[in-house]
Amino acid sequence: MDITELENKISDSLKEFHRRRLQAAQNLRVLPLLRRKNPYLYKSLGIEIASELMMSLLQSHLKESDETIFGDAFFEPLALLASGGRVSPTEGVDIIAETKTKYLAVAVKSGPNIFNSAQKRRQNTEFNALRSRLLKTHKAYDPLLGHAYGRYISGPNDKKNYRDSSGQAFWEELTGDSDFYLKLIRLMKNEPLKYKEEFDKEWAAIINRLTSEFTELFCTSNGHIDWERLTAFVSARQKPEIRKTKARKK
Repeated sequence: MDITELENKISDSLKEFHRRRLQAAQNLRVLPLLRRKNPYLYKSLGIEIASELMMSLLQSHLKESDETIFGDAFFEPLALLASGGRVSPTEGVDIIAETKTKYLAVAVKSGPNIFNSAQKRRQNTEFNALRSRLLKTHKAYDPLLGHAYGRYISGPNDKKNYRDSSGQAFWEELTGDSDFYLKLIRLMKNEPLKYKEEFDKEWAAIINRLTSEFTELFCTSNGHIDWERLTAFVSARQKPEIRKTKARKK
């Protein structure tokens, strides 16, 4: 692969990742953010300042969402380019790379975590759906779950019909280049710093907006966090009506 083409694709993918990341943070609203968080944990940490709570919640949310966004915006497009394949027509499989004798079907997974039983069954079903579409070609079918980083390697077994490959081994299989996995990080150069500066400028505005929303809904009239109200919102058998502090009955 031409190094300039790869560098340009890395640059474009970084730009797309940071665009989606910022957009996702800007679109966050306080109620969806709170709905699956643990109020007992945050109370136990001694957090009593609304902005501190919102900052902690946002950091936790970003940690969870960044991996997914990065996989979609960065790893998948680069794996498609590296493999020389095409986008798969079936859900759950990202790439089809065809040779004279076989189809390599690739599902790209960002992290190295091993699938649980339910995830393996779903991935089996998704690979089988593509297999059924390719039966008439009479070519070998090689389903691969590719982990963009890590070392996990495993063949098919009685619980999965695909093999796993990770990190250097995965990227080398796609490209024939044992150094490709290092090129991905080397060719980022200092470009991520530019996007970090842009995100940091918006960070305060996002925190301030979420804090304002939270204060109106979950702080008492004298400014204290109403932990019981917050806990009821997350866990009460019957979902409580959420009204702004000023609109509540005295």
